[in-house]
Amino acid sequence: MARALLRQGMVTVIGRVSGFFGALAAILCLAMIGVVFFDVVARYAFRGGSLALQELEWHLFAAMFLLGAAYAMREDAHVRVDVFYAHMSARRRAWVDLLGTLFLVLPVCTVILYGSFDFVGYAYSIGESSPDPGGLPHRFIIKAALPLGYALVVLQSLAVVIRCVETLATREDRP
Repeated sequence: MARALLRQGMVTVIGRVSGFFGALAAILCLAMIGVVFFDVVARYAFRGGSLALQELEWHLFAAMFLLGAAYAMREDAHVRVDVFYAHMSARRRAWVDLLGTLFLVLPVCTVILYGSFDFVGYAYSIGESSPDPGGLPHRFIIKAALPLGYALVVLQSLAVVIRCVETLATREDRP
């Protein structure tokens, strides 16, 4: 009983962390829409525009995607072949999710996470900025979203594994 409460507490805490970063991703999406709108108006109405604004669009999109991936996983809104998955029983879906998480998501995210620390560290150590004149400085900041995003997916994957194991531990097999 205590272990079940601990597991459920972990799933809840991980879900809240993913929810926080999902909300942050939504805010970044709104900011990106505003930046794109401003950039388009400046470019076509005033024949202006800014390379820094274009780079900011890319950075906001990258951060939105990386920080929102764990939330999408929590909400079960990620890409999957739902044609088959939707007709499976709860136990079969739990097996698909468990095996996919253990043998695809976690290994890939772990490798990317491991490699991303040197990637970000190097960008920080050289003070990397945009190679384009008028581009954004401090490129390591957006690169730091890479390990953060993948760490969030690894964390959410642990919650998925716990949920799947709990589903498989029950004897019910409802559609």
